[in-house]
Amino acid sequence: MKEKISQIVERTMAKIEKLDSAKELNDLKVEVLGKSGELTLILRSLKSVSADERPVVGKIVNDARVELETAFTDKLARLEQIELNERLMKEKIDISIDRKRPIGKVHPLNDIKRKAIDFFVCMGFIVTDSPEIETTYYNFDMLNIPPDHPAREPQDTFFVTDNIILRTQTSAGQIRTMEKIKPPIKMISPGRVFRSDEADATHTPCFHQMEGLVVDKGITMCDLKGTLSSFAKHFFAEDTRIRFRPSHFPFTEPSVEVDVSCVHCGGKGCNVCKGTGWIEILGAGMVNRKVLLGCDIDPDIYTGFAFGVGLDRITAIIHGINDARVPFEGDIRFLKQF
Repeated sequence: MKEKISQIVERTMAKIEKLDSAKELNDLKVEVLGKSGELTLILRSLKSVSADERPVVGKIVNDARVELETAFTDKLARLEQIELNERLMKEKIDISIDRKRPIGKVHPLNDIKRKAIDFFVCMGFIVTDSPEIETTYYNFDMLNIPPDHPAREPQDTFFVTDNIILRTQTSAGQIRTMEKIKPPIKMISPGRVFRSDEADATHTPCFHQMEGLVVDKGITMCDLKGTLSSFAKHFFAEDTRIRFRPSHFPFTEPSVEVDVSCVHCGGKGCNVCKGTGWIEILGAGMVNRKVLLGCDIDPDIYTGFAFGVGLDRITAIIHGINDARVPFEGDIRFLKQF
């Protein structure tokens, strides 16, 4: 019986080495070590062996089983490793093949936005944020915009409900800031705004603004003009001039439209500035007393100025973009220029 067991072990070990699939290996294991396997049948036949020889033969059978179990386990591990290596080779990605892929760039609108933020932060302004989905209370009421104002009409504003809208200006962020922080205040609020406009060369339903607000004791129009003059010189050229033209905004009084001398002709007159020598870039003014009172700020003690600049317009002026839709179209030919 000892010789028969040795033959089974040798024969099985030889077959194990030749097999190259886990299924075949499992079939062989069942054939030898299963309930009806060769080695299992020998173990069951021990009852026919004499009592003296039974322990010796039993040990031989058990040693053979352990040896074969180890061989099956080792072989299965090798087969699994081979299978894993083959899968890894098939699924391998050569990351070196894309080394010539061009590196992305910052969109011109984001570039101007970052530069504008950096400029005002260096002047001591804080950067605030406010919801793009805003209430009419913050977007209109607190900005002294009356209920019958045209801006409240559905043809000018995107309404979600009667009292919820997509903000038409980032000025709502100024109100939220004045409610939380008491003077002195120096803040800017950049972000996207929305108006119900048909997309054309000069209008888009979504564009970008940066509102600024300063509230403190003794703030005057001189402070406003000095701040905006520095802003214009920083973004365009050192010899850039600005001018104020009377205007009207419900949340400022007095209000002005702000022009800069044409950056393309230096104020001499060209097709960009339509021969005037000036380009309008933003609206501004002194904060209306009603707005300050609504935020629980005493207008007899504090005054302030506010301004709102269109970042899309600044980008168009600097880069000579003549169609407001182009920066939003994602045309790679346009983006490659920056």
